[in-house]
Amino acid sequence: MGASGEAGLSGSEADSGPLLFRPALARDVARVVELVESAYRGEVSRAGWTTEADFLEGRRTGADDIESILANPHARILLAERNGELLACANVAIEDGEGYFGMFSVKPGCQGGGIGKLVLAEAERIVAHEWRCRKMRMTVIDIRDELISFYERRGYHRTGITKPFPYGDERFGIPLRDDLRFEVLEKTLT
Repeated sequence: MGASGEAGLSGSEADSGPLLFRPALARDVARVVELVESAYRGEVSRAGWTTEADFLEGRRTGADDIESILANPHARILLAERNGELLACANVAIEDGEGYFGMFSVKPGCQGGGIGKLVLAEAERIVAHEWRCRKMRMTVIDIRDELISFYERRGYHRTGITKPFPYGDERFGIPLRDDLRFEVLEKTLT
């Protein structure tokens, strides 16, 4: 699968058309913000299992964040589309000489159907084969046990390295709890 490659799907997914990957462009900013917000914030996010609505309110991302990623020569927002509909996205970047995976979002009604696994695999392919990095890292809010388990089943491990949650910076949301922090997960890529 290349930057605009197809992902292999089975069953009803294949009947509705191939999942296509491509990098986001400036014209995609509003759609990416809408997708990310729908996957993590507010009532609509509760249709999926990735919601953060129980412990964070406010924004998850904004046009300024997306535009900053698009301007970074060491980053890419990977889009996954089917029949022109944006179903998933992720920020894939090089940080400290290794791959970074973040802002991973799947449309709430499509979560649990295998799209996320395909997006993660494509991100790993980009990092390992296009950018020649040996590792992929990510940060996950450490109370997200189900999400951490999802990544562990795909070869990521908890490093024990934690980072503070940016309390007071509403660009990252408005916390509803005072015990949030990030944990670094890591995977060696082949």
